[in-house]
Amino acid sequence: MGRFIMIDGGDNVATALIGEKEGESVTIYFEEKRFEVMLKDTIAPGHKIAVRHILCGQQVIKYGYPIGTATEDILPGQHVHIHNVESTRGRGDKA
Repeated sequence: MGRFIMIDGGDNVATALIGEKEGESVTIYFEEKRFEVMLKDTIAPGHKIAVRHILCGQQVIKYGYPIGTATEDILPGQHVHIHNVESTRGRGDKA
């Protein structure tokens, strides 16, 4: 089993199964796709990294569903969390 998991081919993030250190090179597989990224941040278990460049304003996709909107450009290998994503789920204040 890999160190990261992706559930859907359209995901632009992967979730760490174990803690990972900044500067490590990791390979993430999903079916025939392969993503090779250098970790730009230390990643705690259960946290996400970008596997593709996510532009500011673009949706963050996990498990095939949008979970938020990037508040800044996020490069492959960067930690994806509340510091660079605004949730669009369950807010109730946006149409």
